[in-house]
Amino acid sequence: MSCILHIETSTKVCSVAVTEDGAVLFEKVDKSGPSHAVQLGVFVDEAISYIDNHGIPFDAVAVSQGPGSYTGLRIGVSMAKGICYARGLKLIAVPTLELLCVPVLLYHEDLPEDALLCPMIDARRMEVYAALYDRALGPVRAIGADIVDGSTYQDFLNERPVYFFGDGAEKCKVGITHPNARFLPEVLPLARNMGPLAEKAFALGRFEDVAYFEPFYLKEFVASKPKKLL
Repeated sequence: MSCILHIETSTKVCSVAVTEDGAVLFEKVDKSGPSHAVQLGVFVDEAISYIDNHGIPFDAVAVSQGPGSYTGLRIGVSMAKGICYARGLKLIAVPTLELLCVPVLLYHEDLPEDALLCPMIDARRMEVYAALYDRALGPVRAIGADIVDGSTYQDFLNERPVYFFGDGAEKCKVGITHPNARFLPEVLPLARNMGPLAEKAFALGRFEDVAYFEPFYLKEFVASKPKKLL
């Protein structure tokens, strides 16, 4: 038996969920934009109140570890670590690109056996954070910051179908026109879908050091210079 609070803030979507043994007991989602600093605290308070009011033993906090929005990841991880410190809970890190694959595997059972999954998180311009996985979530190509054009995934597309999804995939349709390319719409990194990955980590005892854990930013944050006022 495990009750896990899940926090996902890697993109413009902010979501929180509570699962117990795979069942989603509580969920809150905000798709309105980057207001995580305000919205996340409200969602977490409601989730913890739900756990406490129902007398559920609280075991761990799972957080989406990145890559993704620098600010969003920092807010989510800080919140998760604070809860773990306050409650003496275990901390679980869920790779964000693997998280994006979960709903695809759950709701697209007709995927070919040899299909590759390519979750994409929007970075900037024609750049995305992406990786390639097989249907068992085995890594086929490591996570990278890809500047996408027609040749970016050519070697994989020549061999088998590749399914692209996530908030970075839409802008790549123009550049990726190979007949083996498939695009899946509206696949979001939601806290409710962290359950299978977090519960597996919990069962295997794969926990993070609360004091030293940091998000996986992939690239260093570069602050933009303020414009000069005339």
